[in-house]
Amino acid sequence: MAEKQIKIKLLPDGTVQMHTEGIKGKSCIDYAKMLEEIADVKITSQEFTPEYYESEIYETQDNNLYNRE
Repeated sequence: MAEKQIKIKLLPDGTVQMHTEGIKGKSCIDYAKMLEEIADVKITSQEFTPEYYESEIYETQDNNLYNRE
């Protein structure tokens, strides 16, 4: 499984940019909402990478695989 990363950039005008890597599907939105709460910022626009449209495969403790949507 690919390593998940969140890259946060603070711009001089106070704008906060966030970019995720290795996070597939709609779970990246959960990370954006978490940043919104932690940094007390409001999301004003979003651009989705191709990973957003992919399904992430999860493995359970008994080695069964499933998709989370």
